[in-house]
This record gives sequence, C-alpha cells and structure tokens, in this order.
Amino acid sequence: MSGCCGNSGDAAAAHLSHLCLPAIFLLSVMCLGASSQPITDSQRLFSIAVSRVQHLHLLAQRFFSEFESSLQTEEQRQLNKIFLQDFCNSDYIISPIDKHETQRSSVLKLLSISYRLVESWEFPSRSLSGGSGPRTQISPKLTELKLGIMLLIKANQDVPEIFTDTSTLQLAPYGNYYQSLEADESLRRTYELLACFKKDMHKVETYLTVAKCRLSPEANCTL
Repeated sequence: MSGCCGNSGDAAAAHLSHLCLPAIFLLSVMCLGASSQPITDSQRLFSIAVSRVQHLHLLAQRFFSEFESSLQTEEQRQLNKIFLQDFCNSDYIISPIDKHETQRSSVLKLLSISYRLVESWEFPSRSLSGGSGPRTQISPKLTELKLGIMLLIKANQDVPEIFTDTSTLQLAPYGNYYQSLEADESLRRTYELLACFKKDMHKVETYLTVAKCRLSPEANCTL
C-alpha cells in the first residue's frame, strides 16, 4: 500500500480516503492556527493602542482649540509666532524627521520612540488634568497607553534589553511648569504645553499606525 490515501483497492481506498480527508483538514487548521495566532494577538494589541492614542490626539486637539478660542486675535498671533520659533522639550527624543524615514523605521524602533514620547508626558499631563471631565482622564489614559506599548515591545523584541539610552527615559519636559510665572509667561507656557501635547500625540498615532500596518503584508502603509 502506497499510503492511507493511496489507490490500492477501489472500495478500500475510497473508504480510507474518506477517513483521511477530515484528519488532513483538521491538521491543516491546527497548523494554520498555530502560525497565525501570534499575529492575531499582536494585531489586537495594536488596534487597542491605536484606538487609545487616537482618542488622546482628539482630546489634545480639542483642548488646544478651546484654549485658542479663549484668546484675543493678537494674542493668538503672538503665541503662534513664539511657538514656531521655539520647540517642544520632547524634541530631544530622537525620532524620524519625515514620513519617508518613518516608513523605513523598524516596528521595534517606532514602538520604542512611541513609548518614550508617551512616558515623557506622564508628569506634565498633570497640568492638563484640571477642569472638565475629559481632562481628568489624560494621565490614566497615558499610563494605559504606555503599558500597552510595552506589551507590544515585548511581543516584538528579540533582545530583553529595550532601551540603551537612559537619558531619554529620564526626560521630564516642562519640569518647571509649576513655578510662579508672570501672566504673559504663564499664557505662553500653557499654549506651548497644549501645542506640544497635540504634536506628540499626533507623532505617536502616526508611528503606531505605521507599525500596525506592517503586520498586514497586503496593506498599503503609505503615509
């Protein structure tokens, strides 16, 4: 006999073939499930992380718009001029300079940068937590997002040590935000804080979206 599904004997072969097909199908499903499960889990984690950062980005846009609408036209013009000349403290975290570099970056690199950006806002986000209900959600949502990104890093890394540059992890932007400031200076710092928070959440959303897209070979990950 050449095999359980061979051609030795018409009736016997047909019967044995009928028995073999379900077993072969079951084995194929089991093998496929085993190989696709890690990708499915990673995609699920990515979907949650992207959803969370999208929500944070929307909140950042809302807070910034509300603050701008409370300013006089001349104040808006002056603050925007100052901010364009200034930079965010989190700019010290090295990240892709444009969309082309973002697309060339590895999934682990994009996740690591996202982690650093989110972590850099854990302290200054406390100043965003006053006032309306959504503002009180910022700090805990950042913590949830950071933990989610950490899970993704662990799932996508080969080496246990993730970060070699500890200086970026110790970064605390706006560390002197709570110092007593003159009225104009306080206005500028608030504008800067909200503008930078919006900018960084947009960065994280972009990086996580591109990283998530990499898990789907058929997808077009063009920015």
